Amino acid sequence: MATLITHSPILIIAIPLVTAFLTPLIGMANRKVRDALVIVSLAFVVVLVFALARDVVINGIRVYTLGATSPDLTIPTGFMVPVRIILEVDGMSIFMGIIWSIVSLAAAIFSLSHIASETGQNRFYTLLLLMVAGGFGMMFTGDLFNLFVFLEIASISGAALIAFRIKFADTQEGGFKYIVISAIASLMVLFAIGLLYAQYNLLNIGAIAQVIQYTTLDKIALALLLIAFTMKAGMVPLHLWFPDAYSVAPASITGMLVITSHACMYAAFRVCFTLYGSMLDAPVAGWILIVFGLLSMFIGVTMAVFQKDVMRFMSYHAISQLGYMWVGVGVGLAVLGNAEFIAAYGRDAMSGGIFHILNHAMYKPLLFFTGGALFHCTGTRDLTKMGGLAHKMKWTTILYIIGTLSISGIPPLNGFSSKILIYESVYQFHPILTITGIITSILTLASFTKAFHSAFMGAELPEYKEVKEVPRSMVIAMVILAAGIVFITLFPSLVVDWTIHPAADALIDQEAYITAVMGAIP
Repeated sequence: MATLITHSPILIIAIPLVTAFLTPLIGMANRKVRDALVIVSLAFVVVLVFALARDVVINGIRVYTLGATSPDLTIPTGFMVPVRIILEVDGMSIFMGIIWSIVSLAAAIFSLSHIASETGQNRFYTLLLLMVAGGFGMMFTGDLFNLFVFLEIASISGAALIAFRIKFADTQEGGFKYIVISAIASLMVLFAIGLLYAQYNLLNIGAIAQVIQYTTLDKIALALLLIAFTMKAGMVPLHLWFPDAYSVAPASITGMLVITSHACMYAAFRVCFTLYGSMLDAPVAGWILIVFGLLSMFIGVTMAVFQKDVMRFMSYHAISQLGYMWVGVGVGLAVLGNAEFIAAYGRDAMSGGIFHILNHAMYKPLLFFTGGALFHCTGTRDLTKMGGLAHKMKWTTILYIIGTLSISGIPPLNGFSSKILIYESVYQFHPILTITGIITSILTLASFTKAFHSAFMGAELPEYKEVKEVPRSMVIAMVILAAGIVFITLFPSLVVDWTIHPAADALIDQEAYITAVMGAIP
């Protein structure tokens, strides 16, 4: 078991990657064996992720060096800097890994029935597993170039999955927009990496962070990285592609795309806190995140109110909810250099923003899955053409209500726990942030109530007389996420103490990340 945990950082990436290439071969022989392989491999990855998380919480940052005689040997004899590919897993990256593993497993289970009538299923599962590997790589990598490589893997597979259902014209448009945005973002990331490599002859994040001088080129690289990652995450005003892509993908993939946005947000946080750290003009960078986070919150929710397409409606709300995370972590960044403010409310603001990432990862894919369930049973995404479905789809109705109450921040559900932590902490920084957040939550509840009435309430429509509840695998996938919501609701303090605070502290403590790779800082 100790050996398994030692090699778990690379195994978590390698298992879905290897399975991705086995899937089409096995699928040609037996579809059920292929499906079982996908689910079992992702379930095993979940076990590895939780085992690694326990190790990180107990023993601190885990570093894994590929090709070294010992995985924890980061700098070879005779060298002054890292020269191999290094994975570095701290509190923040394993926190993201936990989220990604759970949602990926739920998405795969949901897909078993959701795409059962589609052709090209071997390709679908191969792309899904590649996307999983790319996401884990982004979260665990310790160097910038491999961050770019894994971003490309996740982006290309994501675009193909968005356009998977070729019988619908809008899927091609959504996939095209996603790949164009991804290509632009990736080129910006690659150019920024080139600027940093040209100056420091380094790619490792910790090694660069130790020597970075914050020159003009460093500032240009910072701007490029932040624009690229915030664009991929869907921050306003770089969000126009977001609903077009997220609303047309299979619901299981849309749930995964939400976490891909989180991964890009994580990359932006890693750049600000770890790569640049104390060299960064933290108040300016923090206020940038705060302002655009507020815009994302308000514009996202107001646009959602007018949507008739259930998946497009969910997509705009995803933009809005991402704004809470940007604001919470932005406040922590804005006061990063002030130990008194960090202790007073900065750490709590960051914890609230990070906690909301976890909660959003539970209820937003769940809501996308319920939207996918409605489409699966009715053949339409138009809310105005639905009605009375609560009579036929009781499980979907209950799970939609759980997701709605959570995203709206209704106590005591988990969405309330993270929002109240954000409200209380950012109020001390600037009261208008809390006021905007509360207004956004009220509009969120109003719009989801309206959508619930349109889809589920009223008399049964004649055209849906034969509608039944979705297949068992789809219900199980939704229940997994709902169970996550219930667990966090019942034990918020436990979750905060064991996952949220270590994640926030990992971002704040730049020195620990550098020391894990470079040794003691002179």
